[in-house]
Amino acid sequence: MRRAFILLAVLAACSADDPTFTDVVDAPPVAIDAGAADALDVDAIAVDGGPPPGFGMVSGQCGVLTLAELDGTTPLWFGGEFTFDNRFDDPAERDQLTLGGQHIISVPNAGGSSVLSEVFAFEWLARCEGATLLKTETEIVYDVVGKKADILVEIDGRKVGVSVTRAMTFPIGNPYTLADATALFDRKLDDIQLATTQVSAADRWTKQMVVALAIDAQHAQVAMQAWQMLDAATRDDTILIVPVTNGDDLFIYTNM
Repeated sequence: MRRAFILLAVLAACSADDPTFTDVVDAPPVAIDAGAADALDVDAIAVDGGPPPGFGMVSGQCGVLTLAELDGTTPLWFGGEFTFDNRFDDPAERDQLTLGGQHIISVPNAGGSSVLSEVFAFEWLARCEGATLLKTETEIVYDVVGKKADILVEIDGRKVGVSVTRAMTFPIGNPYTLADATALFDRKLDDIQLATTQVSAADRWTKQMVVALAIDAQHAQVAMQAWQMLDAATRDDTILIVPVTNGDDLFIYTNM
């Protein structure tokens, strides 16, 4: 069993579809590069129930992804917080990442400025759900050239294809609208569902997930409202995770 830590009241108000949370302290090890001896060793959710340390403080709903959720077909969402005391400085602070996070940041991605959002989406999954990184965006093999998952992870022995996005608006500080969030999820869900049908047999995942890093609580609330309003066919059996970032977090949204 696993333990759920509900520290963010706004995000913890899950729908009736969400699972009942129970106590647990175990989680699988995180390891991607045995040669990185100085990397953060994330081998379990801590005995006292809290996520292991790393760059930034993880809090909220942790340890909620059991085999019931990973093998189920009901769309679900979970939330939490990711708080940063200072801007991430790479490579000076790279050794504070998990082994998987270090691997993601050290290899080329498929383009764009999203590498840090992918790194910290994985950091959340590793420290909160004991996820192990299997492959990055450019390492996953597909039968057809097309849409891609951002990362391939393993949780409780299940392969999970993860699409990473950011709930934000420009200029930063403007409110997030339901139309913005709906358009974002329509696009991301279409992409991950297409990638699910086109991935090779060797890399085929059994569950798909969207991790949406939200720049503040208002963006998270609107994102989850939009998610709940999508029809079941659009959400399919996807899991949505919405960590709200706090503190000195603009590096995730601007890479500056």
